[in-house]
Amino acid sequence: MRKNIFLTVPMLLLALCLCEKAFGQTYALNAKRQSARSDKLTGGKIEKAPLAAGESDIKITVNVPAFQLTLWQSGKEVKTYPIGVGMKDFPLYIGLREASEVIWNPNWIPPPSEWVTESKTVKAGEIIKPTDPRNPLGKLKIPLGGGYLIHQAKGVGDLGSLVSHGCVRMLKTDLYDLAEKIVAARSLPVTAKQITRAKATKETLAAELDPPVPVEITYDTQVVEAGRLHIYPDVYERNTNTAKILREELESSGIKTAKLTDKALERMMARAAAKKQFVVSLVSIKAGRELSGGRILPVVTRTVGQNTTRATTRRGRTLR
Repeated sequence: MRKNIFLTVPMLLLALCLCEKAFGQTYALNAKRQSARSDKLTGGKIEKAPLAAGESDIKITVNVPAFQLTLWQSGKEVKTYPIGVGMKDFPLYIGLREASEVIWNPNWIPPPSEWVTESKTVKAGEIIKPTDPRNPLGKLKIPLGGGYLIHQAKGVGDLGSLVSHGCVRMLKTDLYDLAEKIVAARSLPVTAKQITRAKATKETLAAELDPPVPVEITYDTQVVEAGRLHIYPDVYERNTNTAKILREELESSGIKTAKLTDKALERMMARAAAKKQFVVSLVSIKAGRELSGGRILPVVTRTVGQNTTRATTRRGRTLR
């Protein structure tokens, strides 16, 4: 009996090493995963289309530094929403997840995390009803597995901010819109009357997503989109905004960087700070106007009641 135990120990150690190696490889792959809006993935143009009911080929992408969540259908952009994400100490998972349900008026089960164990108002594993004022999820949640959720924001101030314990937050109107688009695309067995009732009451309504909706979460602070370079702040301080990485991004986008000094690249990146992004066209960079040809813009601009995240210059010319 003891001999068998000794025989299994090396096997167990080997299995642990293989798991650690696999996790390391997955983490490295996810860290390099590019924003779905990158020209390298879209060919330089993102096709847009209204949602087509009954066409089930949908997916969700999130780029954390851009604070953007996009719903795609058959490879076309249906809608992009501004979001809030996890705090530095509780970052949003980077990698592939799956949306398994849409739940109106959801229960909340506090996870066994340090911030919960230190709380004086809730306990890990406790089922907190939608009628309980301690429930922070709001009117709707979309579980992503592993305790990660898309759920209602507290308000406009959450957008473009590190505010949650690892979840994606969206304004209620946007969350309703996203959920109803998913319902329509997947022809889920919930009616408009049921949804209207769920909005007006605290009654729970759930719709399973089978198969789950793919969710790709990236951490891309340098994105060339529609011929314009967007540099976003490195909100999780992962050392992604370096001269070396920016030079590689530009070279892979067809920009020769021999005449661009590291100091010039660092000055470009320094303009992306706090909640500001730096946007400059590749044409301006090629012309040697990498600084003067760019603009410092809010990462997220949102007027309550309007579905837009576009940033404009003072002259009104759209940059993104």
